[in-house]
Amino acid sequence: MLRSSSTSTVRARGAVCARQTQVQTDDSGRGLVVQDVDAPTHVVWDRILDFDHYADMVPKTADSKNYKVVPHKPSKANNFLEKEIYTRMKVGFPMLKLEFFVRHFLYIQQHKCLTWTLDYTKESDFDDSCGFWYILPHPDDPEERTRLYYSVAVSMFDWVPKFVVDFMSSKALTDATAWVKKYSELEWDKAKKEGRAKASTAEPPKREPTFALPFGKRKREEEERLAREAAEMKALEEEAEAEKHRMSTMVRAGWRRYVLVSIVLALSVYNAMLFFSEHEKGQ
Repeated sequence: MLRSSSTSTVRARGAVCARQTQVQTDDSGRGLVVQDVDAPTHVVWDRILDFDHYADMVPKTADSKNYKVVPHKPSKANNFLEKEIYTRMKVGFPMLKLEFFVRHFLYIQQHKCLTWTLDYTKESDFDDSCGFWYILPHPDDPEERTRLYYSVAVSMFDWVPKFVVDFMSSKALTDATAWVKKYSELEWDKAKKEGRAKASTAEPPKREPTFALPFGKRKREEEERLAREAAEMKALEEEAEAEKHRMSTMVRAGWRRYVLVSIVLALSVYNAMLFFSEHEKGQ
């Protein structure tokens, strides 16, 4: 059931610096933030991809560590995927910590974005989560400023407390871009003071020599075919793992409910016995 939907604008020194839209239900939330950063795109990307140090930068993050990195050769067959980064993260709240495993897909050169889902081969404390970072040079100052887009959707299990759901679907949305802006601008200011600042420059697209095209066409087609087949096989394996994960999650959730109901029933019987015992003594 829809609980809230809102759109807001954040201003700094009279200028619009961030816009965000949120939609929240009882156990899930999604949103989009657009944030301007006074630093070049390569500095912003360095902060976003520094997963091993998220605990030092991102609010409520207790731990973050990459556990697998898979490089790829970008091609049409894999939509120009450059790298997969698997990260274990843990967010902390009073008396509660949630662990989840994220699978990132890097497409910086071709699509200027990073997308992610949960790693469905592992058990996370989130029901599901997905999102993206989309990074562009700022239209007013493309060499030294950045406009970033951040979107996330989170679905929580019903045993997760309401305040955690509220945080993950509202305040976390704002914090997710605020920390990037803060640490990117700090790094850029430091680089300028130390004389090592390098503005973003647009690289011209690389082109193959025309004389090489006829001779390499068949080889490229074969490589793309093999890559497609490998991607399809991998997708089938991941789908099977995801189905296995969903079944395991349903079983675990069922057992939690069974244990809770059993405890409640046991306490009810115990209280009833105490009541009748006291009643008999009174007579």
